[in-house]
Amino acid sequence: MVEAKEPSLHRRILEDVEGKILSGEWPPGHRIPFEHELTEQYQCSRMTVNKAITELVKRGLIERRRKSGSYVTHPHAQSAVLEIHDIRLEVESLGLPYRYERRVRLSRAAKAADRRLMELAEQARLVEISALHYAGAQPFCLEERLINLAAVPDAANESFEDTAPGAWLISQVPWSAAEHRIRAVGADARTAELLAIAPGTPCLVVERRTWSGGVYITHVRLTYPGEKHELVAEFAPSHPKQAV
Repeated sequence: MVEAKEPSLHRRILEDVEGKILSGEWPPGHRIPFEHELTEQYQCSRMTVNKAITELVKRGLIERRRKSGSYVTHPHAQSAVLEIHDIRLEVESLGLPYRYERRVRLSRAAKAADRRLMELAEQARLVEISALHYAGAQPFCLEERLINLAAVPDAANESFEDTAPGAWLISQVPWSAAEHRIRAVGADARTAELLAIAPGTPCLVVERRTWSGGVYITHVRLTYPGEKHELVAEFAPSHPKQAV
């Protein structure tokens, strides 16, 4: 009788643990119960528990630490360096629920630094937005964006309360060119508080400007906790026989 129940128990353990991870109930870094504790909880063999945990390790949801136990992993997202993409898709690619939270929206005159950054006229006006993107219960990315109202006048009437500005711009405004700047920084006190990390934690910062027909559309600064994100790019030599 015990042997007949093992396959269904394995699936039940796997789905229970996975559900707690994906819902955010067990956040990254959380130590899951020891295998002997799960064995007692589900009244099954150690082999059944081990099989379920091993499968979750293969899925990248759990990592085993020698003499310490098994822990929920920190999701590690990848994005292509030269692509403009929706942050929602980054999060969903990890198998985690996505949530967007607008924190600040201002319509204001461009400051001198803004005009230099986006090559704007002195009388230019902007929409300034600060927002958080979540993966499960954890902050995934801090977005700080400026939108040039001369290039995108409809942004003046958009609250960005429910729609992230990046996704809205992709669907509304054609762009012809983009510039990326990528660097590593230590989180200052404000950024650390928003991303729920310790001050000084290494972060990956992607700054991007996009324009169309020589007019700048937007400038965005995306800040990711460094251990949770990486940028990738594919390339080929300009000559088939060239190699380095």
